[in-house]
Amino acid sequence: MAANRFPGKKSVALLLDPDKTGDKALRSLIEKAVDYRADYIMTGGSLTFNGIDSLIDKIRELCTIPVVLFPGNLLQLTGKADHILLLSLISGRNPELLIGNHVIAAPFLSGLKDKLVSTGYILVNCGTRTSVEYMSQTEPIPSDKPEIVVATAMAGEMLGLSMIYLEAGSGATHHVPLEIVKKVRKNISVPLAVGGGIRSRKEALGLFNAGADMIILGNGCENDPGLLAEACLARDLLRGV
Repeated sequence: MAANRFPGKKSVALLLDPDKTGDKALRSLIEKAVDYRADYIMTGGSLTFNGIDSLIDKIRELCTIPVVLFPGNLLQLTGKADHILLLSLISGRNPELLIGNHVIAAPFLSGLKDKLVSTGYILVNCGTRTSVEYMSQTEPIPSDKPEIVVATAMAGEMLGLSMIYLEAGSGATHHVPLEIVKKVRKNISVPLAVGGGIRSRKEALGLFNAGADMIILGNGCENDPGLLAEACLARDLLRGV
């Protein structure tokens, strides 16, 4: 699993939930992703299973943006994506999400090693109890304990994980605090992704400036498709486009 699967340049990913994206909404979101040059489209993260293969097929019909699988459960594993996040929930202590599910998935993933991105998934409490917290049966790290988040990210890199993903969770009141992003960026060398609770270009720009390499947008774009444009504009400002 190459550490540079996602290079350190600033990028924006649109996360599509297969259970919440109807054909009409999907077409509209993909058109905007193409117009604003989103870097990646992520699929998955749903509470249930609802045709991840067919969703990827529809995305392929509508655009050529690379597809990244963000599996919410073992049923969502597929080889159709360009990249697969092999998520380890290192902020929690649920053994199934640290290694158990990975053992079950290993025989299936053995032929897809060139697509895997081993990712340290860190939940940070950002104002409300989120679906991922409930479903994972883990507690997020309190946002006023940045030293724990930093040490967890450092440990993930030391264990060989090739990306760290700071997650506020779907429906979070606010995004991961900038101070946490800054401190994590200062202490790790692998790419850093940040998602959840992002609602404006100002917030996206702040996270990029704090050290995020990738901004991941989900529910916010479903409710306000203009958010994708705002985040991509913030990315372009930093790229000098």
